[in-house]
Amino acid sequence: MSDPAALLGELVRIPSVGGSPGEVRIQERLADWMHAAGLEVDHWPIDLDELTARPDFPGAEAARTRAWGLVGRLPGTGGGRSLMFNAHVDVVPPGEPSAWSGDPFSGRVEGDLLYGRGSCDMKGGLVAALTAVEELSAHRPRGDVLVACVVGEEDGGLGTYALLDRGWRADACVIPEPTGLAVVPAAAGALTFRLRVPGLAAHAARRGSGVSAVEKFLPVFAALRALEERRNAGADPLFARWDLAYPLEIGTVRAGDWASSVPGELVAEGRIGVALDEPPDQARRALEDAVGHACAADPWLAVHPVTVEWWGGQFAPARTSDAAFVTAMVAATEGRAEQWAAPYGSDLRLLTAAGIPAVQYGPGDVDLAHAPGEHVPLSQVREAARTLTRLAAQHCG
Repeated sequence: MSDPAALLGELVRIPSVGGSPGEVRIQERLADWMHAAGLEVDHWPIDLDELTARPDFPGAEAARTRAWGLVGRLPGTGGGRSLMFNAHVDVVPPGEPSAWSGDPFSGRVEGDLLYGRGSCDMKGGLVAALTAVEELSAHRPRGDVLVACVVGEEDGGLGTYALLDRGWRADACVIPEPTGLAVVPAAAGALTFRLRVPGLAAHAARRGSGVSAVEKFLPVFAALRALEERRNAGADPLFARWDLAYPLEIGTVRAGDWASSVPGELVAEGRIGVALDEPPDQARRALEDAVGHACAADPWLAVHPVTVEWWGGQFAPARTSDAAFVTAMVAATEGRAEQWAAPYGSDLRLLTAAGIPAVQYGPGDVDLAHAPGEHVPLSQVREAARTLTRLAAQHCG
């Protein structure tokens, strides 16, 4: 059997940031692992031009010239239900290196913790799934067990979209996202937007003759904070553990082009959370209306309104309606798992929309995802592997 810590450390040391060569390289390494483990392997180039041009494409933010899909199949002995483990291999950039105590892609181990970008989100869960499949290969269940390694999850869902387009399906699916070994049968949505706030450029020494786009952004930002508060009132009880079920945040702000000028435009990009069972268009209208009301209350913006663009990842909310599979997942944890909903978008919505009952379950604390010092407890990776093995044995027969 493979050593989960050694495999996880190796995978973390591949810097598979979305859109980078590492995103291609990690798929090659995982395909080699699958071949060596005796799985049937489907490793194919994704037709980016064709898929991204489709009207239902879920969006992307990272620029890519190449992307690969990968599925490993452990054939069952016959007559059982199939189960898919769906894990994304792309990671977000590590951010400022000085915020890390060492190489962000070191994969170093300190006690029970393995450190590095992607260790928690979600290579730890991927290794748990691979370990489970390796264990199952010795005593195959009746149904097939699949491991899908997907790219582009962090910025829209390219990999799972391509996986489904290629025809891969299963009777149920586990997404080993970092849930701290809780069972997550539902996830909020998240829509990426861009605001363009107009100003009037002028020399800073004569700022009264211009209009600062930064200043005009302030009432818009306040309106978005008020909108977030309204949208979180009475959130679904599955979100009770979170301070905000449906966060709305501005992630980037760019304004002006010269330090001694009044900035003539501000561009802000962010995301708005979509409530469970809420149509994404309804969330879009809510944000557009809030921006519109803020503009109407300002003499400059009333004449020169802020524009709203929807781009990048567009994650609809989702919940699994198959109560029996959720119950089976909890039972596989030997009844120890909590249940809650995730306040972030994920590939859960693509799988459930395709008619595949899916839950999220995996090692690691989601608060560490995308953060400096990201790490995952190896004990949780091993426990997740045991749970996924039990689930497959029960579900697949």
